[in-house]
Amino acid sequence: MAAATVLPGPALSQGRPPLSRIAFGSCANQAMGQPIWEAVLSYRPDLFLFCGDNVYGDFNSSEAGNLKEAYAAAGKIAGYSKLRDSVSHLAVWDDHDYGLNDGGAEFPHKAVSKELFLDFWNAPASDIRRQREGIYDSRIIGPPGMRVQVILLDVRWFRSPLKPTDQRGAPGKERYLPDPDPAKTMLGAAQWAWLAEELRKPAELRLLVSSTQVLAEGHGWERWGNMPLEKQKLIDTIRASGAKGVVLLSGDRHVGALYRETPADLYPLYEITSSGLNMVYWAAKEAGPNRLGALYAAANFGVVDVDWWERRLVLALRDDGGNVRRSATIAFDEIGLTG
Repeated sequence: MAAATVLPGPALSQGRPPLSRIAFGSCANQAMGQPIWEAVLSYRPDLFLFCGDNVYGDFNSSEAGNLKEAYAAAGKIAGYSKLRDSVSHLAVWDDHDYGLNDGGAEFPHKAVSKELFLDFWNAPASDIRRQREGIYDSRIIGPPGMRVQVILLDVRWFRSPLKPTDQRGAPGKERYLPDPDPAKTMLGAAQWAWLAEELRKPAELRLLVSSTQVLAEGHGWERWGNMPLEKQKLIDTIRASGAKGVVLLSGDRHVGALYRETPADLYPLYEITSSGLNMVYWAAKEAGPNRLGALYAAANFGVVDVDWWERRLVLALRDDGGNVRRSATIAFDEIGLTG
């Protein structure tokens, strides 16, 4: 069976039934067991979002042997393949399917990674991502009044170098420090302009996917807070667009968590980080000033349950048995979806 995909044409996507069960995950090492797919499939998602580190294939030559082997191995994993064959899905990369740990714009083989990524995810020759830099993408799915916009950001291709820590391993400074340099970018000029335009398109709920965390504070791993001016620019872009109903989805961190931050003159922003599907950092810690509840340091996938009639959504982390381990219920009104 050919791999299922969300229909590529915006008009066709908007003609689909409304989404009510969305699942997502990140950090799936093809060299390790992946029993969690049974629970994901049992959840019966309308859509699955692969949020990066979908394989682990770091490489350092244009041959990209490790990445090619990683994709080949992932394609043979029963649950992974069954989901790709039977559930509509979208994907974005993170550093380990990009090809360089914590990599950004400096990675010399990113064009090779891009072609392998697009081929594995069955992007047609006409896909605009084959003609432009990066792999950022979006869809609007569902009828008017029940539209879900999915925006997949590429936080690798254009991203400026991070500022190394001055105290490796210290709490809150583990690898990187905040860098206030205004010349640094997370998305690059073209993607920033594209995002501003996307946020002005008509939709109700908007799932903004960043493979690295946006709202998390209190740790020194990769996150938007490493470039505080860029994090503020993201908030400012959401505010300036007038977009309501923005919810953030992320991965990368090898631990699951929920976050909330209320910027000035904007509704509360919620973020759910699901990581990893099988790659988990059991000893993860963070101060977590924006975090809701405790970290969840076991295999997990994330879900977004949308109740269009009761006008609310639930963000939840589920374990490899399908049990809810962390959750937050959000009324539509709270995120600006009034009326």
